[in-house]
Amino acid sequence: MKLNFDKKYLGFGITAFIVIMASIFTIFAFINLDKIASVISKGLSILSPILYGIVIAYLLTPGVNKFHNSFYSFFQKKSKKITPHKNWKLSRVLSIFVTLILTVLIISTIIGMVIPQLIKSIMGLVESLPVYLDNTINKVNKLLDDNPAYLKMVDSVLMNLKINIDSVYKQMDAILPSINSIITSVTSSVFGILNVLKNILIGLIVSIYLLYSKEKFLAQIKKIVYAITKKDYAENFFASVKHTHKIFGGFIVGKIIDSLIIGILCFIVMIIFDWPFAVLISVIVGVTNVIPFFGPFIGAIPSAIIILLVNPMTCLYFVIFILILQQFDGNILGPKILGESTGLSCFWVIFAILVAGGMFGFIGMVVGVPCFAVIYTAIKFWVNNSLKKKNLPTDTDSYLSEDYISENKKVTTK
Repeated sequence: MKLNFDKKYLGFGITAFIVIMASIFTIFAFINLDKIASVISKGLSILSPILYGIVIAYLLTPGVNKFHNSFYSFFQKKSKKITPHKNWKLSRVLSIFVTLILTVLIISTIIGMVIPQLIKSIMGLVESLPVYLDNTINKVNKLLDDNPAYLKMVDSVLMNLKINIDSVYKQMDAILPSINSIITSVTSSVFGILNVLKNILIGLIVSIYLLYSKEKFLAQIKKIVYAITKKDYAENFFASVKHTHKIFGGFIVGKIIDSLIIGILCFIVMIIFDWPFAVLISVIVGVTNVIPFFGPFIGAIPSAIIILLVNPMTCLYFVIFILILQQFDGNILGPKILGESTGLSCFWVIFAILVAGGMFGFIGMVVGVPCFAVIYTAIKFWVNNSLKKKNLPTDTDSYLSEDYISENKKVTTK
């Protein structure tokens, strides 16, 4: 006997089954969130060398492509006897080698120039800190002598501080017996650092293989995607990947270059005006500038405090300079290097930084904006496509009116 299935009800049944299974999986995930997080953490730890390799290969790809095209063109013109395939292989090997050597040289040069000066600045700050603090206290005392109300308030604060310090000293007796656990913790941290260095070294080797055969790997991924999805879905997927690469790669690389220039400019100005701790403060300003929006404030506050201990007037000049420098970066240098904006409003930039920073720390604050920009673009693309299918306007201005959209005579599809 032939059974007749109503496709409509069959579709409803399949959809209901998927929804129920997804709900069960979501509830299970929430109940066992710690176990799932532990499994994911262990998986990421095992795959960390591969992940390091992918990141290194991604960052080195522009340089490899540049050198590869130059070498290939040169060999094609100069060596007629060698086949194009062999020329391609030779060009790729040389391009990877030259890119790695240049990267190592640049990083080593920066470390060799900055780290010794940075250590010198930190040691100088530590040695001079008691003198700076004494000078600051003397100035504060002189100011408070003429203001008895402020003096009483400061005395209260200092009394509370003394009580807290006494409490810390009392707790030292409890801390000293646990010195073995502290040593164990330090040892564990050292082994952790060595493990990270080992993973980076393995990742570097992985990146070489990825860079050499990146076209083949990409072709295999395309082949799989086209095999398991419809052609239109596959083309939309790769268009999204291309757009993601444009936003994410351009933003990260551009922001690093931008922050490096800002750090160098800060160093030059501080040297010209003979401001203290030029290297230390320039590194702080440059590194924190990688963080969008909040970066300038995060870097300027500790830097200003350090200069304030030395000379309050110099601190004022430094704050004015930082404001000018950040205006130059935000309005001239940043747009010039980064090119097109991520397309996010200030609210979404702050939202992305706070959420990603809360979840992943400093790295999250750096990559949060481009990642959220990709998600934002994908949602915007989906919403606009859905509206077009319903013959509704896609520009946001059309929805500002309190009237229903159907009451508007003119429908735009910007």
